[in-house]
Amino acid sequence: MKSSQETNVRQIVAVLVHIIGWGILLGSPFLMMTRSGMTMSWSIYFRYGGYIMPVAFMLVFYLNYWLLIPRNLFHGQSHRFLFYNLLLTCAVTLCVHFCQDLAVRSLVDSQMPDVATTPPPQPFGPPVWMFMLRDLISMIFTVGLAVAIRLIGRWAKVEAARREAETIRTEAELKNLRSQLNPHFLLNTLNNIYALIAFDAERAQEAVQELSRLLRHVLYDNQQDRVPLHKEMAFIQNYVALMRIRLAAHVKLEMQIDVSPESQTPIAPLIFISLIENAFKHGISPVEASLIRIHFAETAQSVSCLIENSYHPKTTTDKSGSGIGLEQVRKRLELIYPGQYSWQQGVSPEGQTYRSELTIQIHAER
Repeated sequence: MKSSQETNVRQIVAVLVHIIGWGILLGSPFLMMTRSGMTMSWSIYFRYGGYIMPVAFMLVFYLNYWLLIPRNLFHGQSHRFLFYNLLLTCAVTLCVHFCQDLAVRSLVDSQMPDVATTPPPQPFGPPVWMFMLRDLISMIFTVGLAVAIRLIGRWAKVEAARREAETIRTEAELKNLRSQLNPHFLLNTLNNIYALIAFDAERAQEAVQELSRLLRHVLYDNQQDRVPLHKEMAFIQNYVALMRIRLAAHVKLEMQIDVSPESQTPIAPLIFISLIENAFKHGISPVEASLIRIHFAETAQSVSCLIENSYHPKTTTDKSGSGIGLEQVRKRLELIYPGQYSWQQGVSPEGQTYRSELTIQIHAER
């Protein structure tokens, strides 16, 4: 609907530009004659042939605009296009010269009715061929103008089609990423609950209740392009609470959220969850002391997520995760926030801590 309205507006603007342009060209003799102190009337304008050149320009322009350019030039028949225009410009130039000559002779005859007693006027000024050459060059420029306008219009249509195709492709890819993200998130959560069932059924039941709250967010809010930041923070708090249930005593978990509880800042749903999943996946050791530190902050220009965790990489035999989470985050960031985010991640030089800091510029999102 929006694209059709934009197309209609462009068509109306194009028509107005044509009308105004030709109106200025047709009325230019009146403007120039008035400025020089002479008067120009419609009768003199038509009798003297002031309309002949503008009409010739219009004929050459629109024959190219509607016929020769789309049927020949745009179909790769450039030689035929040039040949037809050579014939057209030469023929129109000759017709212009003939019509102007007739108009001038008619005007002279009307001012000197007694031809027998009046000697014929002597030719003066440049030769006729110079005027014809001038008119021919003007016709060639008119052809060039028609080609330029047509090419610009064609480029605009191609660019609009490219943008529309890119938008459709982006939306399809985002939907595909979402469809992958939901099972990935659910699989990791179910693995945690499965581990709880083996040694603490009561805590496993609590985890199922937490999971039901998380699924509401995943099933409903995740279908939107943007959700309020306070909802996303509530979802993350529920997720961390679910993960906290299974943590052993040697694991220290710190979480700080410097975001207003009523923040309406729009944010892409589930954009941070894979970073937190990664921290729980690689930041916890079964026997060694472990640390996970999560910090969210919001400013007037950005939303940032800083995660630090102990680095305990999975062994090659551990198949608990497929490793697609962080790759999905990167793809979604490129699709949703191109050029509007910074993401620094990596292991500390001593190889003990992993740090991930994602900052999203949201001033353009408000």
